[in-house]
Amino acid sequence: MMTNLFSIFDPSTNLFNISLNWLSTLLGLLFIPYSFWLIPNRHFILWNYLISKLHSEFKNLLGSNKFFGSTFIFISLFSFILFNNFLGFFPYIFTSTSHLTISLSISLSLWLSFMCYGWINNSHHMFIHMIPQGTPNILMPFMVLIETISNIIRPGTLAIRLTANMIAGHLLLTLLSSTGISMPNYFIIILILIQILLLTLELAVAVIQSYVITVLSTLYSSEVN
Repeated sequence: MMTNLFSIFDPSTNLFNISLNWLSTLLGLLFIPYSFWLIPNRHFILWNYLISKLHSEFKNLLGSNKFFGSTFIFISLFSFILFNNFLGFFPYIFTSTSHLTISLSISLSLWLSFMCYGWINNSHHMFIHMIPQGTPNILMPFMVLIETISNIIRPGTLAIRLTANMIAGHLLLTLLSSTGISMPNYFIIILILIQILLLTLELAVAVIQSYVITVLSTLYSSEVN
């Protein structure tokens, strides 16, 4: 019996005091052998097409100062988040991206690497970026303070955006499904249709959130060059 609604996001399944729910994060490694097939299937052809489109878009976002192969870091990030978002739609599989442990670890590590690289190699550019062009002299201290705060909270906003969107949809699906026990039969059919529509919306949210997190990380990376 579920005593707490948020227990569906709690990685409490364990064996010999070892949490097993986090193993779902590594299931994406099973799809790596697809790339070594001599005759790729339709799934791999579609995935290659998607990766090529993402590569061209991230290359434009990074600008002319990008490093060779840097787009593949963000493509890997997109693939990782997208796969783990989709895993949450299968029964009895823990959605690791709905937990701040994963989302904050990803966003904080990316943000720290961007900040360390920017302040060590492009400190003059980082100082200039704190004050927008055309700012009056009297407002410069306030703009520096605002830009500093907005820069510091970036990893938190990235993590909370991903976690909150994944939790909200799953909670809504759980709440609606739990009310079906006390409903008449004709209402259950309507409830099933609503659940299907919500599941379709959640599929779109899983893709959109993966894309948004990756694009924002790409934009943050382009600011330090």
